[in-house]
Amino acid sequence: MARPRAGGGNEMKPSLKDSIYVQRERLAQILHEPLAHLAEKCARAWGDRTRLNELLLEGFCRIPHRTFLYCLGTDGIQISDNVAETGLLSEHFGRDRSSRPYMKEAVPSWGFLLSDAYISLFAGRPSITALQVVRADNGVVVGYLGADFDLRNLPLTAELYEEPSHWRQIKGDPAIRGGVFQQCRIESPMDRSLEQSLSIMEELLTQRGVFQCLMHFSSSQATIWTVNDPFRYRLLDHDALSDPDVCLVYPQTPYPLDAAIPQQCVSPLLGALRPLRLTDETFYLRLASINLFNGMISVTFSCDGSHYMRYDEFLTKSHSFWFGAGA
Repeated sequence: MARPRAGGGNEMKPSLKDSIYVQRERLAQILHEPLAHLAEKCARAWGDRTRLNELLLEGFCRIPHRTFLYCLGTDGIQISDNVAETGLLSEHFGRDRSSRPYMKEAVPSWGFLLSDAYISLFAGRPSITALQVVRADNGVVVGYLGADFDLRNLPLTAELYEEPSHWRQIKGDPAIRGGVFQQCRIESPMDRSLEQSLSIMEELLTQRGVFQCLMHFSSSQATIWTVNDPFRYRLLDHDALSDPDVCLVYPQTPYPLDAAIPQQCVSPLLGALRPLRLTDETFYLRLASINLFNGMISVTFSCDGSHYMRYDEFLTKSHSFWFGAGA
C-alpha cells in the first residue's frame, strides 16, 4: 500500500471500530449462505448424533476457512461430535458451551451470528464463531449449527488499517498524574544542550534518512528509525545527541517525496518542542515523537498525559493550549 503523499489532507479515515465492522461484514457474506444450506440438512436429522456427524463431514469442505463444525441444542449442549480436518473428535460430544462468549451474544432475527473475536480454549489463539439457527419444519428453533474459525485462517481485506490523524489525548498512569504537583523538572544533560540536540535531530530527519524519532528529554536519549533499514531502531545517547559528528555515520539520503510532513516544517516542529520542555517546572515535556510518513506528532508530559495530532495542527497550538490561559 502506498504511503500518504506529502501534506496529505484532512479527510476522515475509518475508525478502528469501523474497519473491524467492514471486515466482519465481508466475512459474514462469505459464510452465511453455505452455513444456512448445511443447517437445513441438519434440521432433518436433528437429535440423531450419527447422522449429524455424517452431514457435518459431508459439508465440511463446503464451509470456507472453518476449523471445527458442530451442532448445539438451544441450551448450549453439543449434540454432535466436533468435525475437523482430521475427522471426528468425539470427546466434544455433550460439551456444555453455554458459557462461551459466542453463546452469550444475541442471534439476530435472520438467524445468523458472527461472534466477536475471543481466545479459543483449544488453541489459545484469537478465534471467531458463526452460529446458524436450525429450525424444525414448523419453524421452531431447535438449536444451532456452530462453526469455529481461527483468525489466522480467515481472509483479510486488501487494505491495511490506517491510523486516523485527528487529535487524540490519552491519560496515562493515575499514580503519576496524582503526584504531579509533588514533582518538578530536573535539568537533564539534554536540556543543557537542547538547541544543539534539536539541530542534530533536524539534520538526521531532513538529510540523513531518519523518518521517525522518539526523543526522551528526561533521560537524554533518542530512538530513531531510518528509511534504509526501517525494521531496526538505533539508540542515540546524550554523547551522540550533543556531537554533530554523529551525522557522519548516517548516509546522506534524499528527503522522501511521499512524506506527509513537508521538509520545511521539520525545523519549526522541533523548535516548538523546546518551550514545552522548558517553560513550566511542573508540567513539562518528557517524550516527543515525529513520524514523517504518517504526519503525526506525539508529546507526553510529566503528568503522563499524551497528545497525538497532525504536524500542521501541532504548529498552530499556542502557549495557552498547553499551559492554560493564565500560564
